[in-house]
Amino acid sequence: MPGPLSHLRILDLSRVLAGPWSTQFFADLGAEVIKVERPGLGDDTRGWGPPFVVDPDPEAGEAGMAAYFTCANRGKKSVAIDFTTPEGAAKVRELAATADVVVENFKRGGLVKYGLDYEALRAVKPDLVYCSITGFGQDGPYADRAGYDFMIQGMGGLMSITGQPDGEPGAEPLKVGVAVVDLFTGMYAASGVLAALSHRDRTGEGQHIDVALLDVQVAMLANQAANFLASGKAPGRLGNAHPNICPYQAFATADGHLILAVGNDQQFRRFCEVAGAPELGADERFATNRQRVANRVELVALLRPLLAARPRGWWIGTLEEAGVPCGPINSIADVFADPQVVARGLKVEGTLEDGTPVAMVANPLKFSATPLGPWGVPPTLGQHDTEILGE
Repeated sequence: MPGPLSHLRILDLSRVLAGPWSTQFFADLGAEVIKVERPGLGDDTRGWGPPFVVDPDPEAGEAGMAAYFTCANRGKKSVAIDFTTPEGAAKVRELAATADVVVENFKRGGLVKYGLDYEALRAVKPDLVYCSITGFGQDGPYADRAGYDFMIQGMGGLMSITGQPDGEPGAEPLKVGVAVVDLFTGMYAASGVLAALSHRDRTGEGQHIDVALLDVQVAMLANQAANFLASGKAPGRLGNAHPNICPYQAFATADGHLILAVGNDQQFRRFCEVAGAPELGADERFATNRQRVANRVELVALLRPLLAARPRGWWIGTLEEAGVPCGPINSIADVFADPQVVARGLKVEGTLEDGTPVAMVANPLKFSATPLGPWGVPPTLGQHDTEILGE
């Protein structure tokens, strides 16, 4: 069955992660995504290994395929075009004339000299939706700077609230373990493109979408930004604790760590009953979430020995039965062995053009009328030259 976006053609001029993550979303939903790559080299992430699904062979001029590349490029069609030449730029303009959407993530103005910027392409396709992803946007004092996820996590405040608090062992600002700014930016870009397509379908009018990593990082500060704007006090690092809820953090048990996620007063009282300390649930210092947050240090000091007295499995089973949210801290290997993850089909497999198997993570969306899949695989460099350019 065709996917819900099978009527769309996306021209993908992006590379690395934020742009490809966005366009992979469209490929997952059935759109034809044409990925333009540099001849001989391809997307930078083809070489970001090990591990490699296909080893590069520089002597044979084969770019290979790092596992990193597979996370953001499945289901796309690859064409190798050097658009820094007049002939290559002309080919890309021809492709743009047949596309609904163009996604690019070059520095501001970087495509103007090739005639591949929004103003140039709207001249050949007036209803084109054109999405530019940059570090800092199309205007402002930083607009000409390059932006990368790690530095944006720092500049945008995320690292100031991530890591152990000052005075604790290992205290320092930390980045998140995956490139969350790139990923969020990719999804904001995809949402913006869908909104622009809806506008185009109603009015016939295309438009330019400006998405910046720094803007997205500031937007995704969420409750931490709201806390600051309401109080004027900048939040700091709390390790695994939550600034607005308590107890909502990791605790050591007798044989490993447990995440305790108490979300309301009733859950806290049920936890105290299970822990054999009902008096804590009745203590006026901890009766409400507001009081527990205010008296966080005292409460956590009382809870730590209670949780350390029993093994993690006992706590998880007993607390789940009592309706108190909790869970383990799984390794990624544990994640893909988890029965819920297996049941939801989040690991999928495919075969590359040369027969090489490749494992991937499925798109998490579940549609009742237009179910997703079968899943496309990442393309080899220039795999679709004949199909696409032969048109």
